[in-house]
Amino acid sequence: MARSNPGLLLGLLLLRLNWCLAVDGGGAEEGGGVFPVVVSTWPFREAVRAAWDVVKTGGAGGSAVDAVVAGCSACEELRCDGTVGPGGSPDEKGETTLDALIMNGKTMEIGAVAAMRYVKDAIMAAKLVMEHTGHTLLVGEKATSFAISMGLAGPTNLSSPESIEKWSNWRQNNCQPNFWKNVAPAGNCGPYHPINIPKDPVKSAVWENQGITCQEWLQNDNLLEPTSSHFNSVNRHNHDTISMAVIDKMGHVAVGTSTNGATFKIPGRVGDGPIPGSSAYGDDEVGACGATGDGDIMMRFLPCYQVVESMRLGMEPRDAAVDAISRIARKYPDFVGAVFALNKKGVHAGACHGWTFQYSVRNSSMQDVEVITVTP
Repeated sequence: MARSNPGLLLGLLLLRLNWCLAVDGGGAEEGGGVFPVVVSTWPFREAVRAAWDVVKTGGAGGSAVDAVVAGCSACEELRCDGTVGPGGSPDEKGETTLDALIMNGKTMEIGAVAAMRYVKDAIMAAKLVMEHTGHTLLVGEKATSFAISMGLAGPTNLSSPESIEKWSNWRQNNCQPNFWKNVAPAGNCGPYHPINIPKDPVKSAVWENQGITCQEWLQNDNLLEPTSSHFNSVNRHNHDTISMAVIDKMGHVAVGTSTNGATFKIPGRVGDGPIPGSSAYGDDEVGACGATGDGDIMMRFLPCYQVVESMRLGMEPRDAAVDAISRIARKYPDFVGAVFALNKKGVHAGACHGWTFQYSVRNSSMQDVEVITVTP
């Protein structure tokens, strides 16, 4: 029988030991040991604390998914900035509806609800979609029916005295500002109809004979402002989302969002909140991203998907965040929005356009939640 080679055996033993350390080391950042980590848009400290309380517990800690649900649920209950949860952001009819999303970065499963009525627990409803259906997104009253059938409380009036008062004041101001464009009449509460500039020369001649030319239409006060007119009214108190990312002690990533959407939106409008890759995105292999701002614009670019994929290709979080925002700003210089980026090592950064952005962070090296300010 051949004699054993002591050097070879020692080498194999060390290789085995190193492999076990790499696997079992799980969540620790190289040289940092910052896991778990929680990041959220805005100074939503209580939401971050609620997520932290879940993810820090026990030997292995709570799961990233459960922590995201806890954090977003806290914001829904606190009605953060009046833009999350029930009682805020009435639509044109005075009703509050909810959007939410949750994503498991380990399995890439997603659950979301949009324009959901009469159920206040939006993030929980999204989690039910993820865990108990093969779908990704449920909308409207059917989302409501699903959530109630799965045990969530409802039907519940999602309006509040504050939201009704806000809506009443807006009505008294002739429903201004609003999200309509290229419609008539402007300056009041509608109903509206589209302004169609005819391309048919015969129809154009008829219009001109009636004393209405294209140029007159364009100068007429019945036209609303250009497409970008509503951008100046976008701010964190009428057009916002909580977007949260968590990396748990095992290094697993989860992201989630919750919002009641844009104030005075057209009924049926769905923003970026429940859209995967727009408001949030996460992947265990790379990291996570959260976004906030003018969702109608941002969802056209899927900025969080862009951030995560840029980090996958080697970009640092700050560069990936800046790149994603700059892609939108090149096409829409007046847009307002922001993203945070979090890589799988726990390194985080943010970027914004059109406003000063803040995001909240808690990791194992901190005594409490810290708020980071990002300027354009």
